Amino acid sequence: MSQIQHFARGHQSMRKAAAKAWEGLKVPNLISTGLVLLAAGMSFGCGAARPSSYYQLTVPSAVPQAGEAAHYQVSLVVAPFMASQLYRQDRIVYNTGAQAMGLYEYHRWAEPPAQMAVDVFVRTLRASGLYESVSILRSNVTGNFMLRGHLYDFKEISDPALATRVTFDLELRENKTGSTVWTHFYTHDEPVNGKDVAAVVASLDHNFQAGVTESTNSLSSYFSTHRPQ
Repeated sequence: MSQIQHFARGHQSMRKAAAKAWEGLKVPNLISTGLVLLAAGMSFGCGAARPSSYYQLTVPSAVPQAGEAAHYQVSLVVAPFMASQLYRQDRIVYNTGAQAMGLYEYHRWAEPPAQMAVDVFVRTLRASGLYESVSILRSNVTGNFMLRGHLYDFKEISDPALATRVTFDLELRENKTGSTVWTHFYTHDEPVNGKDVAAVVASLDHNFQAGVTESTNSLSSYFSTHRPQ
């Protein structure tokens, strides 16, 4: 027998053995095996999941009295705040080192910090009753001035002690001329009175509210000396 014929017969025998082995693996066995694996996966996934906790910033509840005249004849438009990706998602940020940061898995904001910052500023400016109108920037909204912000820090820090850091800056642009007429920078580290995440949130809230108050007072002072013509 030639080597070619010997190789062909060996190859044919291997194919017959493989076909016989496959016939022994019946379809019901395959289905049973799949069901077992599916049940195992469901059992693993049905464990009690840890619930997430959600938090939000304090917003002013006071509103101007109906018919009350605005102190400044100004219409403000507040643009979305610029921020890193960390502050455009809902998980609370903490420092893990000089440059490193982490995210809490089960402690989240009701809305991303960059969005909450805009909402708090808009509602605070409206509640002051000092302006003719205060609106969030949309395609059909116009105003005399546009307020822009950049949120740099909104996080827990732990060096040298547990605290929170809030940093942002603001600029006011006159829409008629396109020039920037006012800026304000805020940064502050606020101590945390406690060791849990709820205490961290309370510190962040107090820290940010202090920044909002400082900023809106500065903005009011600007308009008190630079009244639009």
